[in-house]
Amino acid sequence: MSQEIDAILLEDAMLTLDELARSCRVSREWVIARVQWGLLSGGDFIDANPDTWQFDSRSFMRIKRMIAVERDFDGNPELAGFVADLMEEIESLRVRLEIEMQHTGEQG
Repeated sequence: MSQEIDAILLEDAMLTLDELARSCRVSREWVIARVQWGLLSGGDFIDANPDTWQFDSRSFMRIKRMIAVERDFDGNPELAGFVADLMEEIESLRVRLEIEMQHTGEQG
């Protein structure tokens, strides 16, 4: 897999811990710490061997956001996770609003 994954479609791609860390330009330990702190898709990862973890495109985007918050605002990991949560919620609400607007437009 390419070291720079930003430019390809990640819809169905699954990345290993090493691929994810490499593509986000962080260490394995950085990703492992955020999983252990519950800031990254966590439930089934906690007891599993990190070498067996698989991450989807949402995890990739979440990590990129967390990195930006930690770097640009000197934010701690918990704050970066919270900001990522808020950004994901905003995206979800925008999608719901768009669907609602389309539905309303079709009826009117």
